[in-house]
Amino acid sequence: MSNGRNSRVPGRLGGIPRTPLLVALAALLALSLAGWLLWDAAAGGAADDAKSPVAASSATRPAPSGPSGKPSSARPSPLVTPSKPTAPASRPADEATAAAPVGRPRADGPLKGKVVVIDPGHNTRNVDHTAEINRSVDIGTGRKECDTTGTSTDDGYAEATFTLDVAHRIRAMLQEQGVTVSFTHDGDRPYGPCVDERAAIGNKAHADAVVSVHADGSAVGNRGFHVILPANVRGGRADTAPIVGPSKELGARIAGNFVRTTGSAPSNYIGGGTGLDTRSDLGGLNLSTQPKVFIECGNMRDPKDAALLTDTTWREKAARGIADGITDFLRG
Repeated sequence: MSNGRNSRVPGRLGGIPRTPLLVALAALLALSLAGWLLWDAAAGGAADDAKSPVAASSATRPAPSGPSGKPSSARPSPLVTPSKPTAPASRPADEATAAAPVGRPRADGPLKGKVVVIDPGHNTRNVDHTAEINRSVDIGTGRKECDTTGTSTDDGYAEATFTLDVAHRIRAMLQEQGVTVSFTHDGDRPYGPCVDERAAIGNKAHADAVVSVHADGSAVGNRGFHVILPANVRGGRADTAPIVGPSKELGARIAGNFVRTTGSAPSNYIGGGTGLDTRSDLGGLNLSTQPKVFIECGNMRDPKDAALLTDTTWREKAARGIADGITDFLRG
């Protein structure tokens, strides 16, 4: 975790004189800890079954327009105008191949041997392949679009650009801990991959954890992050029973670290203030056999959240919060 804890008493401690800087630092760190404790108490410790938040199922709320739950008002970035690539079409899910890891994990890292798959939501080229991404794929309990264009800020900063940037930052942080990291794509595909293939990539890698990075597209005034957990579903190729428990733990670890690292509050419109939401309509979760969660890092359609999502310094903090949550989970 990236939250330091320290305090100093008047006078000298361990031969170190008290200075105004040390006093100020101690106060700042104490305030950070207090904020975390308040959030943790409100969430009730997501691992506690008696208090664990479970949002309304998809049957009790409007169905989202795409696999990441973006509302129908979400639109692609008008600034994303890549030329049509000549690469082959998205692979079938049973031929899923993860993007090759870039760089090498630190050989003496404490988490050497652990495998993580990061799934950067959407693809900036999806906007040029609407027919392909609109075709339906099997998500185990039904059918859904292959992928969507995602959302964007009012100024045209695309969700797909955001997710890939944050994913790169997470990868570097995890590799420093010795983790082997793969992506579902690295901006190197003509579109997608489809949601079923995204799940298949994590399964094929036998990943210890899979995290899909997103940003939401909701109404102005809806702010904050939330982590989406898999519901207990079974049907067709979907059977999430083995991963519900560990995915819940992974999501809680990420949510706690995200609060402390970014200072962002849990969503004020999903999850009842806990920052956690459970869904049964996402193929990327339904078809996963490995612990997996989605994180919606903020709302791109709200100006205040958009200011954070477009800020390089904040994105580094967001990546740190997600990476620290993953490493906490991997340590057990």
